[in-house]
Amino acid sequence: MSSSTTATVPAALSSIGAPVDARMAALLDAEIARWADIDPQLDAPLSALRDLVLAGGKRLRPAFCHWAFVGAGGDPNDGRVVAAGAALELLHTFALIHDDIMDGSSRRRGLDTIHVTFEDRHTLAQWRGEGRRFGEGVAILVGDLAFVYADILLAGASPEALEVFNQLRLEVNIGQYLDLVGTARNEHDPEVTRRISQYKSGKYTVERPLHLGAALAGRFADLEPELTAYGMPLGEAFQLRDDLLGAFGDSTVTGKPVGEDLREGKPTPLYAAARIRAEGAAVTLLETRFGSPDLSDDEVVDIQAVLIDTGARAEIEGAIDRLASEAIDAIGRSSLAPVAVTHLVELAHFVAGRDH
Repeated sequence: MSSSTTATVPAALSSIGAPVDARMAALLDAEIARWADIDPQLDAPLSALRDLVLAGGKRLRPAFCHWAFVGAGGDPNDGRVVAAGAALELLHTFALIHDDIMDGSSRRRGLDTIHVTFEDRHTLAQWRGEGRRFGEGVAILVGDLAFVYADILLAGASPEALEVFNQLRLEVNIGQYLDLVGTARNEHDPEVTRRISQYKSGKYTVERPLHLGAALAGRFADLEPELTAYGMPLGEAFQLRDDLLGAFGDSTVTGKPVGEDLREGKPTPLYAAARIRAEGAAVTLLETRFGSPDLSDDEVVDIQAVLIDTGARAEIEGAIDRLASEAIDAIGRSSLAPVAVTHLVELAHFVAGRDH
């Protein structure tokens, strides 16, 4: 296949995402009313969480969970898979909020990030203390609330499903630590950056949601190898596309500033490929300016040029094509119900070619 950043959004993402959104909205609306009745000040953090959760998002994780569940023989209208999808989205929101603090990001899904919102609130109210610490502290707590609400949504799931969810949660935190260390060390070893990509995003975006769906249907043990054969390469392709969007994406589409990963110095396979191939002034530019928070717009363009001229961008595009094809071949050989296979193939094409 050939990846293209004009991939059509599968209609199933909306049909699966709508009940998931409704489930999250119902939970958070009830929690806002509950806690605001105790103290009106508690409306602010919970409403900020609700606003972020419902501001957008592709709902890929619920979709992968849903189609594995259906492919394993589950009823597509089963409320358990809707609750699981909502739990996955709230866990994802937890990770996004904490990630934005660690990266110092200012925008997410077209909104101010949670820590920026509450820093501004502190400044406008002229409260005591340091606004930045207040904003980050509130954001950590809002992320923790999302984490707890995800647990609440999965209460009553089978021990097997809960174990899959626990492994997913561990892996995303481990991946985030690897990302932090890799950024600090200016990591550009290809194998290390690939491992970071797998654990930071790939496994918890595709493989584990698939596993969760199969576990909810009581078929994790027999379907795990087939789902992993699809989920691992597609999860890697997902993160590689994310890396390209982080370096070249349109902020009006991604909801994040252009070149954000370049300012943060993210240890991506894209950067590793460029470092290996760069020569002369390009090496100096990458060594001295990649990862600088004060990177100018012109310097972003210069680094983008290095990523293109070294062939790094083309290498990653080729890897995305190869990995997505591997995933499609694997799911085509699986024992999942044909309707699920059809939709998982469609999702693979979208993941490989998306623009946000």
